[in-house]
Amino acid sequence: MTSAFHFDSLVWDWPIAIYLFLIGISAGLVTLAILLRRYHPEEGASNSRVMLTTLFVAPTSVMLGLVILIFHLTRPWTFWKLMFHYSFTSVMSMGVMLFQVYMVVLVVWLALIFRDEVAALQQRWLPKLAVIPRLLQRLLPLLRPIETVMLVLAVLLGAYTGFLLSALKSYPMLNNPLLPVLFLFSGVSSGSAVALLVAAFGPKGHLHSREVHFLHRLETPVVWLEIFLLAAFFIGLWLGDDGKLRALSAALGGGFWSWWFWLGVVGCGLIMPLLLKALGWGKARFHILLISGASLCGVLLLRYFILYAGQMTVA
Repeated sequence: MTSAFHFDSLVWDWPIAIYLFLIGISAGLVTLAILLRRYHPEEGASNSRVMLTTLFVAPTSVMLGLVILIFHLTRPWTFWKLMFHYSFTSVMSMGVMLFQVYMVVLVVWLALIFRDEVAALQQRWLPKLAVIPRLLQRLLPLLRPIETVMLVLAVLLGAYTGFLLSALKSYPMLNNPLLPVLFLFSGVSSGSAVALLVAAFGPKGHLHSREVHFLHRLETPVVWLEIFLLAAFFIGLWLGDDGKLRALSAALGGGFWSWWFWLGVVGCGLIMPLLLKALGWGKARFHILLISGASLCGVLLLRYFILYAGQMTVA
């Protein structure tokens, strides 16, 4: 049976879209948290709402995404082999290596920022491991370079989600050099939306804090950049060979995925947030919930659209 979600050329289905979405949130949150600490150091302390969101969401979303990926494989119990046998010619193997380095640096970076909280937990639950606070204290002078490495890893991870799909060379729409950049900035958009949603559920006065203002300042430029990248993405298909033209026609020439793109990705995820912000919305709690929710939904729908519409046409 052939349908929008089931067709002969389909290799990767909906769990991969969720996986790409979760990884993008983690990379986007970490990128925003580091930028906040660089431009507003006083707002990037351990009591920052953005930093607390990053502490809980960034590692959790990566681990959840990896669990989804592992159990989506044909033989999930052999996944451990990828974690120790690297192949520099395999995008999947390179991704596993990136995940491992990313998680190690992420844990160290977060532990240094929340070192007082880590010390308190250690004294309460692991009193014999007094070496942990001492080790963090010794690493503290290296916080700045560790943070720089963390930023590079977050950008690489955000772009990797696009490289993973662009490696499918038999699909003209997915084999596009703009896909990693598009996924990187849509990941930043989703990270900003998650941070603002958390802020909306916090104390009302926090909605007017400098860190929330920092996120609002980034929202609109990132959305416009997404629009530019999407336009360049489809123009590249339009100017491409016969395979890319067929892929463009299949994706936007009418049908289920065409409506999905125009109503979901463009309408809900891009136009609605821009329009509501142009009308002066964005300061009240309900406004933030609506705008950030629409933006987050649009990023998820974009992942679905690229994944499914991209696999409809084979070179």
